Amino acid sequence: MGQTARTNRSGRDRPPARASGGHDLRILNAIRRVIRAVDIDSRRLAARHCVTSPQLMCLLALMEKDGRPAVDIARRIHISPSTLVGVLNRLEAKDLVRRQRNVKDHREVFVTTTSAGRALAASAPFPLQYSLARVLNQLTARERNDLAAWMERLVDLMGVSQLDDGPMLEIGSVRQRQEE
Repeated sequence: MGQTARTNRSGRDRPPARASGGHDLRILNAIRRVIRAVDIDSRRLAARHCVTSPQLMCLLALMEKDGRPAVDIARRIHISPSTLVGVLNRLEAKDLVRRQRNVKDHREVFVTTTSAGRALAASAPFPLQYSLARVLNQLTARERNDLAAWMERLVDLMGVSQLDDGPMLEIGSVRQRQEE
């Protein structure tokens, strides 16, 4: 459905007509506001609690089940194991987690929270995605499904479906924690 340039009376090309009726700008501005909200939320978290969103997500995953293998944490929060190493290095330097190698298999590393890590995870605000999950619950199931389908379609059309989703816990664990 791509439009091509049309020739005007003078024989010069003119840009394709804007079939979107200004919707493209509305959509772009909405996406920019969401991105900005995520950035503000991340900066606020770092300023107030001295942790990044991935670090907090790691601590929250450990609050669900302490003593997890590092590879399990990486899977749980949707980051690569190599990225998790850096996250764990920073958490360990802040005395928020401890790592211990498996005695039988030295390749396996178990991670546990310290009392300071548990206190931080309990007191830090939920990342923006938790707020989003709560707000999305105000929509009907059909509206949520339609919105998800359209967002996935937009990602495909933009050709960015290969990009990593980034850290995120599953919504089930979010609801469970919110109810506690």
